Amino acid sequence: MVQVFITGGTFDKEYNFITGELYFKDTHLKEMFDRGRCTIDIDIKTLMMIDSLEMTEDDRDIIIHNCKKSKHENIIITHGTDTMVVTAEKLANSKIKGKTIVLTGAMVPYAFGTSSDGFFNLGSALAFAQALPEGVYVVMNGRYFDWKNVRKNRQTGNFEELT
Repeated sequence: MVQVFITGGTFDKEYNFITGELYFKDTHLKEMFDRGRCTIDIDIKTLMMIDSLEMTEDDRDIIIHNCKKSKHENIIITHGTDTMVVTAEKLANSKIKGKTIVLTGAMVPYAFGTSSDGFFNLGSALAFAQALPEGVYVVMNGRYFDWKNVRKNRQTGNFEELT
C-alpha cells in the first residue's frame, strides 16, 4: 500500500472565473488515481490545503509527524513547487527510517485539464515511490532527484540537478 499525504499546492488549486484567482476547494487526488486506473491500494489523507509559500515550520512538523506515524513504507506527498525542496530537506533531516518519501507537485493545476503536468507527475511519483530505496526524493518532470541535489529552475519551471 502507498500512503499519499496532500498538502495543497498548485496540484489542487481551482480557478475562480470571476476574480481570476486560484483557490483551494477539494483535492483531485482520488479522481486522478481513478482516471489513471490505478490498481494499487492507496491511503489518501489530506494534511492541509495551502500554497507552499504560506507553509510554516509548524506545517512541516505536521508533515514529518504524519510520515513518521504512517505504517506504510512508501509515501507520496503532494506539495507546492516553490518550497518543495525545503520540505524535502526537513524530512531528510528528521531521519525517518525505513521509508521512501516522494514529494511531487504541478506547475499547472489539475483542474486546468490537459495543460496540467499534475497527472504525469503523480503517475511518476507513484512509480518512483515503489521503486526507489529508502530516502527522500523530489519527483517532477518524469525524473526523480535526491532531496539534496535538486532545485527548481524559476526561468524554465522545471526541476533540475544541482551542478
